[in-house]
Amino acid sequence: MEQPTVLIITDEAEFARSITCRWQAERSLPAFILMSSNLQAGFDPESFELAIVGSIPPAALSVVLEALDAARKRVLFVSPDLAMLEKIRDRWPVMVALRQQENWLDTLILVGSEALYRMRAEMNARAAEKTSALLQHQATLGRYMLEMRHTLNNTLTAMLGNSELLLLEPGLLSAEARSQIETIRHMALRIHEVLRRFSSLEKELMVLDREARKKPEAGTERAAAAL
Repeated sequence: MEQPTVLIITDEAEFARSITCRWQAERSLPAFILMSSNLQAGFDPESFELAIVGSIPPAALSVVLEALDAARKRVLFVSPDLAMLEKIRDRWPVMVALRQQENWLDTLILVGSEALYRMRAEMNARAAEKTSALLQHQATLGRYMLEMRHTLNNTLTAMLGNSELLLLEPGLLSAEARSQIETIRHMALRIHEVLRRFSSLEKELMVLDREARKKPEAGTERAAAAL
């Protein structure tokens, strides 16, 4: 979510203009989509992160808010009618109902900015969880490779040894069989090289791990010396 998008649903141009102009004074400015309360064309739930609803006829209110609730989007509803706000809170408790009174724009921008910030934090947290799960799977695979390395090496040693013994007897094999055994030997050598590189990489990682552990210890020693 590089630049979040805010959907403003209203039938009064001044309502939308007031919000967009006030938000321009903030350091972080979202993109805006403007719609009327007539949702016959519908909207794409993936095109915005936050919806602001205000200055629409009561007859259209339920249709608009039901559509936004079904899209599972964060919604800020703005109205000067206190009774209407109470009804909204009762029917859609997950929506934020703000009274349109003095300094309402400042409150709206504050709440909206905080909602967008939390959404970004939640997205980053989910991405971090996915990355962590992937790293855990890769670590499991790496541990399995370490555990099976010796078994694979022993198997490869047997394959190479037997193939080389067979190749030492030129009259024992037909040309086709000799070619097939040479292919087996060649593939075994390639696998052996992969395992050798795997062992080398393991040693490199161990060295990096030791160096990483030394750095905090060195920092602690310098801090203690400074005291």
